[in-house]
Amino acid sequence: MTADYTDMKRKAAQQAATFIRSGQVVGLGEGSTANFAIQRLAELLRSGELQDIVCIPTSLRVEKLACELAIPLTTFAEHPVIDITIDGADEVDPDLNLIKGGGGALFREKIVAQASRREIIVIDETKYSQVLGTNWAVPVEVLPFGWHSQRDFLTSLGAEVTLRLTESGQPFVTDQGNLIVDCDFGPIPEPAELSEQLCRRVGIVEHGLFLKLATEVIEAGSTGLRHIKSKG
Repeated sequence: MTADYTDMKRKAAQQAATFIRSGQVVGLGEGSTANFAIQRLAELLRSGELQDIVCIPTSLRVEKLACELAIPLTTFAEHPVIDITIDGADEVDPDLNLIKGGGGALFREKIVAQASRREIIVIDETKYSQVLGTNWAVPVEVLPFGWHSQRDFLTSLGAEVTLRLTESGQPFVTDQGNLIVDCDFGPIPEPAELSEQLCRRVGIVEHGLFLKLATEVIEAGSTGLRHIKSKG
């Protein structure tokens, strides 16, 4: 990512933060772009421009960052409905369907997205494509027990399957203690059909196809910001 794109992503995330209102419950997304929104939220709270905000993080890493920035946190037990979530995505199609999970937090991200009245996705222009799967593999979270059988099942669906590893070469472990396999299906013309197949498979905990969950996308590009709203 070039410095120019980093600046674009920062501006897009800061734009998304302008939609937060005092008194709201806010979902805090995972990833480098969402980090900019979290940092901006912290600034607005410190300045007093926003007040009475409580937040639900999408990962343990984000929870730690929010605590370091003195952002008040809450739980689903106290606030089962989230007013607004700002998150990133790995790939976005024209219908605002997403591939997410590059940071490994797809399970919690999807729970937060489903509970959100407004799900704002912030991306740079390289993340937009006409068909999901063109530029990004689909992360799939699987139970460690029997994960090889999930690999074989995913391969039978046409995916090139890779177990995600850490920089030290060990299997990446999610906040839930599961594994992630990245599944390159190539372009996915019918993501809803694939989503149903993955949801029916025992041992697959969750997948990175986020369909009809985003209410809008703020895309940062070389010509500025583009605000795309869901047609649904």
